Amino acid sequence: MTETRHYTVAGHTFSVTAGADCFGLMGNYGVFESGDVTGEAVFTIDIADGDRPEYTEEFRQEEDGQIIVCGYSPEREAVFEFVWGGETTGWLIAASGYHNATLVMAGERYKKLAIDNALMVMFALATADKGTVLFHAAVVSHKGKGYMFLGPSGTGKSTHARLWLEHIEGTELVNDDNPVVRDGVVYGSPWSGKTPCYRNVSYPLGGIVLLSQAPYNKISILKGLQAYVALVASISGKRWDSSIADGLHDTENKLATEVPMWQLECLPDRAAAELCQSTIEEV
Repeated sequence: MTETRHYTVAGHTFSVTAGADCFGLMGNYGVFESGDVTGEAVFTIDIADGDRPEYTEEFRQEEDGQIIVCGYSPEREAVFEFVWGGETTGWLIAASGYHNATLVMAGERYKKLAIDNALMVMFALATADKGTVLFHAAVVSHKGKGYMFLGPSGTGKSTHARLWLEHIEGTELVNDDNPVVRDGVVYGSPWSGKTPCYRNVSYPLGGIVLLSQAPYNKISILKGLQAYVALVASISGKRWDSSIADGLHDTENKLATEVPMWQLECLPDRAAAELCQSTIEEV
């Protein structure tokens, strides 16, 4: 027996059709569940067991031990194979335009990982032309604004967010690894990193900080091409599709020119958090 449930993230509603066992793994989506829905969903996804689809690999990406293999079926549907620990967890098959998709489950092991990956991928792709981007970043809120920390894996995004929580009074964690930005506002999401944080909240984006490790604490403004490049490296999205690439480019360019950005070379200490907070909140 399957049912359909609706979820709204950053003002975008999507629908999931699955069995009770799948919804039992989706506790992190609870606060985003919508009741009566009016208007068209940005995407719909059906989750079911099945066999490996036929497809041709175009490229693959790896991060934190996970591999996503990307390609096309003979019918030119986009296919994403999710691999964890050398084992396939599922295949996402998306129709042209990324408005409809099917997640074919490979088995019971890592089932939740496949569901979360499929929904993140579909959300990122289906909203890319709507001024919306899904970031690899940590976000905190302070005095009514959201502040986003960027950087490659292992840079210390979560650590810097924790330092704000510990030493900057009134700080709250918005999301640990996968916030959504839309029209200058940063939103919590059902997806997080090592620190579970699934909050249906939003804040005007007060600033973006690119982190790098250093034996000292120093903060400087980022503008123009440097700001744009920092954003590109931290945004989720498949760019071989021109409509996706164009949508992401427009949003990246708007953020780089309208939202204050800095680079923070820092130690993982209280002084770094205090320097960052006092500088970016002066703007």
